[in-house]
Amino acid sequence: MSRLFALSFFLCLALFADANAKPHPFTVHDLIATKRVGVPRLSPDGRLVLFSLTQVEPNNHTQSDLWLVDTASGESAQLTFTPRAEKDYQWTPDGRILFARDGNIWELVIGQDKPKKILSVPVDIESFRISPDGKMIVFSARVFVDCENLDCTAQRAAQQKQRKASGRLYHQLFVRHWDRWRDGRRAHLFVAHIEDKRVRDLMPNWQADAPAPPFEGNETYRFSPDGRYLFASIKNAKREEAWSTNYDIYRFDLADPAAAPVNLTQANPAWDTAPQPSADGRHLYYTAMATPGYESDKRTLVRLDLTTGSLTPITGQWDRSVDAFQLIGDGRILISALEKGHRKLFVLDLNGGKITTIVPRGNVAAFTARNKTIIYLHNDFSHPSELYKLTLNRRIRTQQLTYFNKPLLTQIQFGRYEQFRFQGWNNEWVDGYLFRPVNFKKHRRYPVALLIHGGPQGSFYNRFHYRWNPQIFAAAGYVTVTIDFHGSTGYGQAFTDSIQNDWGGKPLEDLKKGLAFVGRRYPFADTKNACALGASYGGYMINWIAGQWPEKFRCLVNHGGVFDNRMMYYATEELWLPEREHLGPYYDFARAHEKHNPALYVKRWKTPMLVIQGGRDYRIPETQAIATFTALQRQGIDSAFLYFPDENHWVLKPANSIQWHETVLSWLRRYLKNTP
Repeated sequence: MSRLFALSFFLCLALFADANAKPHPFTVHDLIATKRVGVPRLSPDGRLVLFSLTQVEPNNHTQSDLWLVDTASGESAQLTFTPRAEKDYQWTPDGRILFARDGNIWELVIGQDKPKKILSVPVDIESFRISPDGKMIVFSARVFVDCENLDCTAQRAAQQKQRKASGRLYHQLFVRHWDRWRDGRRAHLFVAHIEDKRVRDLMPNWQADAPAPPFEGNETYRFSPDGRYLFASIKNAKREEAWSTNYDIYRFDLADPAAAPVNLTQANPAWDTAPQPSADGRHLYYTAMATPGYESDKRTLVRLDLTTGSLTPITGQWDRSVDAFQLIGDGRILISALEKGHRKLFVLDLNGGKITTIVPRGNVAAFTARNKTIIYLHNDFSHPSELYKLTLNRRIRTQQLTYFNKPLLTQIQFGRYEQFRFQGWNNEWVDGYLFRPVNFKKHRRYPVALLIHGGPQGSFYNRFHYRWNPQIFAAAGYVTVTIDFHGSTGYGQAFTDSIQNDWGGKPLEDLKKGLAFVGRRYPFADTKNACALGASYGGYMINWIAGQWPEKFRCLVNHGGVFDNRMMYYATEELWLPEREHLGPYYDFARAHEKHNPALYVKRWKTPMLVIQGGRDYRIPETQAIATFTALQRQGIDSAFLYFPDENHWVLKPANSIQWHETVLSWLRRYLKNTP
């Protein structure tokens, strides 16, 4: 740890150098310049935290390395210095560090400068876990299912690149997913013995993915305490994959290659995931949904007795959806969950069932714990993620451990924000946030930017967002408003469920009433001088507003929004979402799909609209955006189309993000009067 002093030293230099710099309003360049602290991993002795630190540049270069921070002193040190990113990182039981890079697992001993390679395979390792005795590694890799070994996959992938014919033949959905066309490979779990390098596919011939791309990682699989078994969440849905959410937890016997995997949750036709065995190996904890085909159902923490098979819904009576959890001993469980505009951290006492909030505000993005020490990753509307230490004694004590973004934040002005409540649809309470413009003057009237979240089961909760950050718009001179309309998450499952088969009903009424409330309560907000912006479902709502509330806004911004519900059903990849939201398949429930179809009301459109789309967006395909733009252009409505051929449902490349923000803000300046 000889380099632990380095971070503090350079932070002091940066602060001294910028002491006389005048803070400026937050911009997209500041957004990109933030240093992004990754998921923390606490060492076996609880003394050190391993994490990643990522820096991006406007030219699209990204640098990601591993760091350590001392939980007592807060001193940090950089561990890796290569241009290639580490995909995953873990501690061994005896305190060594393992990380994945390309097709290799590397070992790093603290105090030694150079890591050594302990496992090498000819394909890319996506994620991994080390066994409790440190002798085995389970990793995930994309392979051709009919290949007998990893060399076969590597050779076939190389042959595909050389093949002159480009056609691919498919026999079932998915043909593409999120931003990637299927090429015949599946993510499988492999067990590797470190000593003799033996590698075995735990899922031979399975047409299934574990973990499921594009977002799942090693939180979906775990070793048993004795290392004999692996518990993994897998959707083995075969031809129903595109419309099923039936993930089950399988138990693999690592000691007996001939033993068939056991499906532990076969009785539940909905989503079971995130398995965690108890320390004694008797129980398995995991989160479970109850409704098949519904990805936004409540996630209940469940305990399975591995001896008797009995199930206990631990959080069955708690009207919150468990995002993540960790067993921490003494009959306590840490839980993160959305609640009324914040992702909070809770402690659940299994003995009495009491749930206590220990981090009440902002966004707890990740956490890890040993004994009474909790390390968590936290951000909010005005602060990028940093690591914090929390000690669970009689009095909870919190200490910030990292300050990577402090030099940047001293140079930035953010808008002051507050949460508000109003009575929306059916006079039920609805929450939102309002951001005052930077350099706010209370006697001035400001134009309004209304941001509409996606999902639709989502939330504009208190977090530092890298794509739709309300502070960008507040810094540009707008009163910025977000509303968690009916269908949003964090307000109880009934509130979330209420949007089903009512995409254009309750949410639109909430937006209307919410904006009217803002106009009454905040006289500085000129709600007659407003623009509405949204992406995904928010983009759908922009199209719906264009036909149902065309007189309200001076301009609209639609990113990746649904235009035609019928074609959306037949062109999107995850069919379970439109089927759940509109009662079933289009061919059986056409009336439900057409009930709130924006394409039916194009003749009413008159508001200028900026349309934005990614070419690799297979969730809401590009033809939806092109159709939107066609409808606008054909009717002579002022409109523009910003197209990113290399982006998916999100704009992720820094240079593209800059162009996105510059184009959007220019559109707002064009139509909104009195923009500062």
